[in-house]
Amino acid sequence: MRKIILFNMVTVDGFFEGEENDISWHHVDEEVNEFFIEQMKTADTILFGRKTFEVMENFWPTEKASKEDPVVAAIMSDYLKIVFSKTRNRSDWSNTRFVGDNVVEEIKKLKSQAGKEIIILDSSDLCKKLIEHNLVDEFRLKINPTVLGSGRKFFYTKMNWQLLKTKVFGNGNVLLCYRNAG
Repeated sequence: MRKIILFNMVTVDGFFEGEENDISWHHVDEEVNEFFIEQMKTADTILFGRKTFEVMENFWPTEKASKEDPVVAAIMSDYLKIVFSKTRNRSDWSNTRFVGDNVVEEIKKLKSQAGKEIIILDSSDLCKKLIEHNLVDEFRLKINPTVLGSGRKFFYTKMNWQLLKTKVFGNGNVLLCYRNAG
């Protein structure tokens, strides 16, 4: 059975974005980018909510993205992208499939199919739904050495996790990998 991997960047105080969707606090450098590329090699499918998809769609399939980060741009275009949306049903970005709001049924079906891991990038509303239904197999949180004090929290419910591994990056980011301990 395929694993669902939730990967997100959060601040030390638990926010995934600041006021007015601010993500300028993300600390991404060459080491973090190389880690992201290695992580993505274990997957072949990316899940998105509509809002996150639209942010990604406006950058990754562009010429600018191909020049700035050709490896990630290729991954983002080549992998199957499944977008959960009630309002959109098409995109010109290659390998994109839209699914309505039947999140739980679609994820269960995806997990039972052959393939590599399935990664969720950002998409807090989608993540919340998957967490509610215990469909996330692993949580990979990259903690940025930033405190925002306000914004959108990522987690809204009590959870008990088991630590799988950690990684400290030179720029102060810390990766914490967990699985649900029930």
